[in-house]
Amino acid sequence: MEKINNFFDGIAAPLSGIADWLLRLGLGIAFFLHGYGKLPISDGFIGYLDSKGVPLAEAAAYLVAWGEILAGLGIIVGGILAKPMVQLGHLITRVSGGAIGVIMIFALLIAHSDWGIFFGERGSVLFASEQLFLLLLGTFYAIKGNN
Repeated sequence: MEKINNFFDGIAAPLSGIADWLLRLGLGIAFFLHGYGKLPISDGFIGYLDSKGVPLAEAAAYLVAWGEILAGLGIIVGGILAKPMVQLGHLITRVSGGAIGVIMIFALLIAHSDWGIFFGERGSVLFASEQLFLLLLGTFYAIKGNN
């Protein structure tokens, strides 16, 4: 078993420096695109939020879209600044991860309440939703920052 592990270690070692970037870029781009796709804010999106009982639905629509865009960019920018501006990059990564976590908790409760741990009409299971994955990644970066 040690020989097999050493074989895979040999393959993975040159790639270990980009491993964090695979997750960071995936999360950052996905979150940016989720927010960008909501622009321009439509009456339909505002109406949807209003129908779900979200207070101040128009303001919430703008906060969600811009929060997703900025948090996605923040995850990427925080990583870029990890070396030249260690503390600032770490802070941007953590705040952006926290914002993603908060946004995704509300997204799961409001827009995707029949997914994830909420067994709904579709008979979902715990990890049936990419939204839950985004929540977990955001929380990871909120906890770990650039460490």
